Amino acid sequence: KLLVVPVDGSHWLSMREVLDMLHQKGHEVVVVAPEVTMHIKPSQNFVMKVFSVPYTQEEMEKGFKAFFQVSFEEGLFFERFLKVYKGMKRITEFGVSSCEHLLQNKELIRYLEKSNFDAILTDPFIPCGAILAEHLSLPSMYFLRGIPCGLDFDATQCPKPPSYVPRVFTHLSDRMSFLQRVKNLLVDIPNVFLCDFAFQPYSKLASEFLQREVTVLDLLRKGSVWLLRLEFVLDYPRPLMPNIIPIGGVNCAHKELPQ
Repeated sequence: KLLVVPVDGSHWLSMREVLDMLHQKGHEVVVVAPEVTMHIKPSQNFVMKVFSVPYTQEEMEKGFKAFFQVSFEEGLFFERFLKVYKGMKRITEFGVSSCEHLLQNKELIRYLEKSNFDAILTDPFIPCGAILAEHLSLPSMYFLRGIPCGLDFDATQCPKPPSYVPRVFTHLSDRMSFLQRVKNLLVDIPNVFLCDFAFQPYSKLASEFLQREVTVLDLLRKGSVWLLRLEFVLDYPRPLMPNIIPIGGVNCAHKELPQ
C-alpha cells in the first residue's frame, strides 16, 4: 500500500507512468494532491485524495508560465539569475501554501495516519512528502530529476566539486581551463542563498508540524531509495551512492515512430 505525494507539472507526468505500472502489478496506490493542479487528475489506477488551497487555477498557471519563459530568454548570467530568483520565489509560494494546507487538514492527516501505508513515494523537489514520511514513520522513495541548489548531492553525500562539475547556466563542459573553474566556483556561490530562500519555509513548516526543530536536509537524508531520472548519455557522469538508481529512460514515451 503506497502513499504518493507528487509534484505537479512535468514531474507528475513521469511519475504517473510509474504509478500506472505499479497498479498493474497489484499495488494499492493513494495519491494526495491539491484541488488546483495542472496535470494531476483522477485515474482508475489510483485513489486520489484532494485538499483545498487558497489560490486559483488562473493564478497558478500565470505564475508557472512566467517562470518557464525565463528558460528561453538570453542575456547575461546575473540578469537570468535575477529572473530565475523572482520566478522561483513565486513558485515557492505556491508550493509552501499547498504544503501548509495539506499539513493543516486534520481530517486528511487522520486518514493517512489510520491507513497503514507500507511506504511513501514522493518527489522531494517540494519536500512536503518528506515531512509526511517522517510524521508517519514510513520508508520514503524519492523520484526526481534534481533539487535546486544541489540539495540532493548534500543529502546523499555525493561529491560535486566545482573544479569538475559544471553548474547550471554556465554553458561549461567538464573540461575547464583554470579561469573557467574560477567562474564555475563563483557561479556556485549564489546557490547558498537560493537554497536557504527556497527551503527555509519548508523547514519552518516541518518544525511546526513535527513539533521539533528540523531542516529539509535532515528530512532528505532519511530517504531510503533515490530514483534519479538521469541518463549519463545526456547528463555528466557523477558518483552515485548504493541507494541511488538512475532511471533516465522512464522519461521517454515508448511509442513506435512512424516511417
